[in-house]
Amino acid sequence: MQVSVNTASTGPSTTGQSFSGNLVGISLIAALAGFIFGFDTVVISGANLPIKELWHTTPWFHGFFIMSMALWGTVVGALLGGIPTQRYGRKKVLLWIGIFFSVSALGSALAQDPYTFSFFRFVGGLGIGISSVAAPTYISEISTPATRGRLGAMYQFNIVFGILIAFLSNYFFKGMGGANDWRWMLGVMALPSLIYTFMVVGIPESPRWLLAKKQDEATARQVLKRLGVANVEAEIASIVAGMQHEKAAGNPSGFFSTRYKTILWLAFMVAFFNQWSGINFILYYAPEILERAGLAAKESLLNSIAIGGTNLLFTFVGLYLIDRVGRKTLLIIGSVGYIISLAMVAWSFYAGAGPGLLMTFLLLFIASHAVGQGAVIWVFISEIFPNKVRAMGQSFGASTHWVFAAIITLITPVFLDADNGIFKDNPWPIFAFFAFMMALQLIWVLTRVPETKGVSLEDLEKKLVKE
Repeated sequence: MQVSVNTASTGPSTTGQSFSGNLVGISLIAALAGFIFGFDTVVISGANLPIKELWHTTPWFHGFFIMSMALWGTVVGALLGGIPTQRYGRKKVLLWIGIFFSVSALGSALAQDPYTFSFFRFVGGLGIGISSVAAPTYISEISTPATRGRLGAMYQFNIVFGILIAFLSNYFFKGMGGANDWRWMLGVMALPSLIYTFMVVGIPESPRWLLAKKQDEATARQVLKRLGVANVEAEIASIVAGMQHEKAAGNPSGFFSTRYKTILWLAFMVAFFNQWSGINFILYYAPEILERAGLAAKESLLNSIAIGGTNLLFTFVGLYLIDRVGRKTLLIIGSVGYIISLAMVAWSFYAGAGPGLLMTFLLLFIASHAVGQGAVIWVFISEIFPNKVRAMGQSFGASTHWVFAAIITLITPVFLDADNGIFKDNPWPIFAFFAFMMALQLIWVLTRVPETKGVSLEDLEKKLVKE
């Protein structure tokens, strides 16, 4: 059954400014966790082949311990991240994320064996997983309905900006350190990690968390004033009324009760389809995929930069559109683009069309992702859950996303490995499968996804939570 959401909010939180300087600045600092997330996610692509040649591990070992270990850390971080985010507050968790990133960058760069390397990649993965819970939750809770899409999508913008910088960094470090150039690729991430950590110290706690967890109305009032909310008392009244409505309804069966059934399915499916588009497969293995198409190693890294640049450019488009045309419309546009581009990538490999045509369709795929799923996923998951369970809901959605990301990254060497991979001669069936999955996504979006733009968090709760 399709859920319908009225986009005309009646809550007082729709009043007031569209943007304030403090609101944008604070949201941007929180969203910088996404920059390190994106950088860390893709930087391993430059280290992939050098590490394979250095330690000569098996395809399964390389896939699990080298390439996907950070993702398994991300899964754990996403699964457990809702607990400290709910208990200790959004700000404290964001601070610890920066520490995890810093330790991971230095440790993995200095590692002398694959096991130590994998441990520090796991630590970085914990930071990524927890950031995908805490940062979108925090931004959604300090935003207004009119700005929530754009501010929430800044997290995604920083992810793709980090991806682009990682591709650039890998390209420029290639050959600079000889056999150890990969260590510089990974170690440089410590610098933005430390800068982010110090910047988080200056942001306030989420006013909704202060009211829901601490019942600290005085501090929440100060934070709302700092954020530039025009009618602070009306905003507090709206938040408190929403919490009282949730409390009065009761929740005897817990987070996975039928009360939240619709929301849980929405969060699961948007995260599920995000990864079965093949986005992490392409970002992690871009240099190797392009080498298969006939490009030399240095050329493949350079073309990876084009992928990162396209991702960034069309993320701007997604940022511009998300509060104008809405989340559902962007998912539809992205799905159509996915289907066309992935089908044509599969055909390019099948027909041996050459690197130029293949690159064109890969860039179309990246553009479709940036406008669609990339712009929507973190905003959508963070806004559909009620205040009482938002951190746990974000944890559920994020962990679903990362479980499938880790699975795909783990099994890719088994399919793609040049010596023993199932599709070692031609990987076209992989892209054909992803195109089929995106056709299923389009059907789901058209029949099941509600529009959430312009609706206050409290009004969304009334619309989506089953009484």
